[in-house]
Amino acid sequence: MTDAPHIPVLLDEVVAALAPAPGEVMVDATFGAGGYTRAILKTGATVIAFDRDPDAIREGRAAGIEGLTLVHSDFSAMEAAIDAPVDGLTMDIGVSSMQLDQAERGFSFQSDGPLDMRMAQDGPSAADFLNTADEEVIADVLYQYGDEPKSRRVARAIVAARPLTRTGELAAVVRKALGHRPHDKKDPATRTFQAIRIHVNRELGELADGLAAAERLLKPGGRLAVVTFHSLEDRMVKRFLRERSGNTPGGSRHLPQAGATRAPSFATVGRGIRAGEAELARNPRARSATLRTAIRTAAPAWNEEVTA
Repeated sequence: MTDAPHIPVLLDEVVAALAPAPGEVMVDATFGAGGYTRAILKTGATVIAFDRDPDAIREGRAAGIEGLTLVHSDFSAMEAAIDAPVDGLTMDIGVSSMQLDQAERGFSFQSDGPLDMRMAQDGPSAADFLNTADEEVIADVLYQYGDEPKSRRVARAIVAARPLTRTGELAAVVRKALGHRPHDKKDPATRTFQAIRIHVNRELGELADGLAAAERLLKPGGRLAVVTFHSLEDRMVKRFLRERSGNTPGGSRHLPQAGATRAPSFATVGRGIRAGEAELARNPRARSATLRTAIRTAAPAWNEEVTA
């Protein structure tokens, strides 16, 4: 953790939203390299941190950080490890720099490695999915999770090239299917890799379950801070906080306002916060990050399914 390659995105803004104080209990639902956790611990609060990646857990435990309880688990299951309401909770959704920068993890189209993409390092890999799924299923994943407008063309090319075992192979197939010119600003493989990663790791389902768990875990006055990196995630968080704060679109006498009969479980919902120019200069990966924050009310949790 001391020489972590990961640069925490919107770190100052996240800590400000959490406002940790000595003696308080905070949850870092996505530990990674421990950037948020380290900053929170400096305030005198304690941290319960979660990660499904065994590499992150191993490195975090080896560091022996005082005040940190580290749990190897999906954050969707974090309630099982927490026995009392907490004062603050943060999530940093998506792939970490550590995972992305290690070719052997198979997340990046920029370097060749095994076609893996599993954050937890277990279960079906990206290669398993691409080499066995029907063409229509692959196309749907690319369209829904990657906003790939030519998803059917890419899916057809993937099926024709099977079996695929390396990230370099997949990237080459996608580039050929879509047409890739060296001067293109964005690599055409970007959307496909994002979509497959989200599908393999059930990322949107994890986020939906994690938001519902956060609503139940936070005590009245507890603070929530969620960082997302693409529009699918951000829309889900924005919709969740809008609904739970009672800030849904106005209804009519024929169609009452949605959620009007429920007491808001969140208040003081902040607007989306983006990285400033100084941070972007230090960390270009912050360009797509959005932070959304809210404060828990004393109302009961809605205990309704969060739409993924």
